[in-house]
Amino acid sequence: MKLWEHYFTPESTDEAVALLARYAGRARVIAGGTDLLVDLRAAMTATSAPIEVHEALVDVTRIPEFMQLSDEGDHIRIGAGVTHTQIVKSALVQNYANCLVESCGVVGGPQVRNVATLGGNVAHALPAGDGTTSLVALDTQVEIVKDGERRWVGILEMFLGTAKSLIDPTHDLLVSFRIPKCTVHEATAFSRIMRPQGVALPILGCAVWVKLDSSGTHYESARICLAPVAPIPTRAHAVEAALIGAAVGEAAIQDAIAVAHETIHPRTSKYRATAAYRDEMIEVLLRRTLISAAERAQNQMAIPDTL
Repeated sequence: MKLWEHYFTPESTDEAVALLARYAGRARVIAGGTDLLVDLRAAMTATSAPIEVHEALVDVTRIPEFMQLSDEGDHIRIGAGVTHTQIVKSALVQNYANCLVESCGVVGGPQVRNVATLGGNVAHALPAGDGTTSLVALDTQVEIVKDGERRWVGILEMFLGTAKSLIDPTHDLLVSFRIPKCTVHEATAFSRIMRPQGVALPILGCAVWVKLDSSGTHYESARICLAPVAPIPTRAHAVEAALIGAAVGEAAIQDAIAVAHETIHPRTSKYRATAAYRDEMIEVLLRRTLISAAERAQNQMAIPDTL
């Protein structure tokens, strides 16, 4: 049984929007397909659930702005169709948003990273997405076309619940990401604990962005995302607040860990680990990422204007 009748490769965003409108909910956006095609094949073999047949698939990987990875002055722009491998290999992202390189580098295996897109990581709306975790810490803006209107929204606005996205893939488009560059005294880091048995399923991941004062001795600001700990990705605001003004070092890390244990409560998951184990991993990941990000910020020289 076929799961779609027509396959389109539009060359502009307007053309893709028009195709989705023409099919009025009977078409579906596809890029790398590492989630969608697996779901469709699973539906084909399922006996207890109806098979979702799409009349058409709209492939956005021929649209230039979806494949863009460029320097926009104080921001990096990454098209939704850019693959994890392209991000990992990008000197631009390595220099200005290193945690995203680290998170995209652990998604699946090489074959998956070669086709899986950052846009798909977000559009699937799962709270465990490694790329998503870093995008939250980076305070990313997302360009979408929703109900025919193009606009920018904050990364956390994209998530309405587990696997529930702001955008409807039968009507809307996720176009690109806008990521503020790290400047002098700012740096990022990402780390995760995962199950190695057959699939790289994250038990817990952590992305941090820190800004140190001009002397490099105290935290001036921080953004932290630990995931998955809730139905949607979230910022660890209480932990961030505990770091502000604190001297870089063990005492600040211990205070941050204590606040995290008080305010962040991962649940037991049969696919990941027990709540008690995941709670212990909060300490491991916060320590790793805060030390790494602070060291990078302290060692950072003036960033060149061009690569």
